[in-house]
Amino acid sequence: MTTALITGATAGIGAAFARRLAADGRDVVLVARDVKRLREQATELHDRHGIEAEVLAADLSEESGIAAVEARLADRKRPVDLLINNAGFGNKGRFLEVSMADELTMLKVHCEAVLRLTSAATASMRDRGRGGVVNVASVAAFVPRGTYGASKAWVVQFTQGAARDLAGSGVRLMALCPGFVRTEFHQRAGMGTDNIPGWMWLDADKLVASALADLARGRTLSIPDPRYKALMGVVKLAPRSLLGGVSSRAGRKYGPR
Repeated sequence: MTTALITGATAGIGAAFARRLAADGRDVVLVARDVKRLREQATELHDRHGIEAEVLAADLSEESGIAAVEARLADRKRPVDLLINNAGFGNKGRFLEVSMADELTMLKVHCEAVLRLTSAATASMRDRGRGGVVNVASVAAFVPRGTYGASKAWVVQFTQGAARDLAGSGVRLMALCPGFVRTEFHQRAGMGTDNIPGWMWLDADKLVASALADLARGRTLSIPDPRYKALMGVVKLAPRSLLGGVSSRAGRKYGPR
């Protein structure tokens, strides 16, 4: 039986990964800030699927939180075979409307934590000759979208570059780029969603199934829905100046994921 570690595990995409991986028979290490929700989730997954569900309370915006998860990933006696870097958030507001403290916190969670946890996980995975990492980015990575889009663009570039460097090692890395997903993401950021067309919403469980299939195929980038694949094809052809205006207006109103 293998073990998966999921950050941001108590809601949305992270919770969907936890459900699917537990149903597949994997033990899980659940990482989030809310101890009560983590324990409830761990109990439910254990009782429903008969797997071991470990709880690790950690805030990835804090040095101590990142270090705690790094230490768990580096534990050779309890190896983690699959890392899902899912923790993230959005800030509501334009550049210079968001405080510098909040901007730096976003970069710590989206970039520094992803870099450090990926490094901690893949070092031991490479020695064992197997393992996988899914870094959750966003389709916002492909359009001019302020700090959020820039941080997710970094996740995509970092992941694909690391995947190339580790090719042939048995370790797979993939950047997952969802669109709008029904989660707590927008509510936490205070972003309205009323004007988002219904067809743009993705189901988290279907998204996870598609992502895991792409990882098994050895893909380094997953855009897990035909609708968003088509939209990203249009994005590649559209002028950057036009995209900047559209993504800025849409992103500030609804948020990126």
